[in-house]
Amino acid sequence: MERFGRTGEKMAFDPEDKQLLNVFPCLGAVQPNEWAEAHPFMRRFPAKSSIFQREDAAIYGMFLLSGTVRITLINEQGSESVLNMLTAGEVCSLMVLSGLSGRDYPGSLIAETDVDVLFVLKSSFLRWVQEYEPIRTAIFGGLFEGMLRMVDMLQEKQRMPLEKRLVKALLRATAEGQPLIHATHQELADEIGTAREVVSRSLQRFKQYGWIETGRGWVRIDQRRRLEDQLGD
Repeated sequence: MERFGRTGEKMAFDPEDKQLLNVFPCLGAVQPNEWAEAHPFMRRFPAKSSIFQREDAAIYGMFLLSGTVRITLINEQGSESVLNMLTAGEVCSLMVLSGLSGRDYPGSLIAETDVDVLFVLKSSFLRWVQEYEPIRTAIFGGLFEGMLRMVDMLQEKQRMPLEKRLVKALLRATAEGQPLIHATHQELADEIGTAREVVSRSLQRFKQYGWIETGRGWVRIDQRRRLEDQLGD
């Protein structure tokens, strides 16, 4: 039942897999015969991969098992914007709402890091949401959190100065022991809601201060504390 030509490394599926049940314990409620009807399969996608689009949403539901994913929208002018982020253990709210309403899925899911994803048939996914209370509670609890985060992101774009938004995006995507982010200036601009040229100028200033190093498609944080200071009141 897989869509022909789907990219990503195929992984063995086991409904009792520890990773699956640690991240989505609610899926322990699904019976073996229902797993068989759902035609589940797992894929591992590298960073930057497109893992879910409109045509996929007509066939599949998906569960993010590891990594981080961007929910992106393309407007009528063709420009892309980041609407929300997903982390392991979350389900895309747009996917659920479009499925329940019968409307087309309006976005795309792009892997920000390497990710592991479980796909099941859309019909099974929607039936589980309606019939299994643990799954329904987990999914709609996640939707609530995701909607709140989406509102926070939109409000942040309105009230937070642009350079602070850029600093926050750089810090979110890195850690003390993992200072490198693989992202183009355009991808950073899409995330914080501005033009690529604006991001390029800000990154150049940060580089002149000695806070970061940059190259083609990457940024490395050299002085994390100095960036964190920029988010102070």
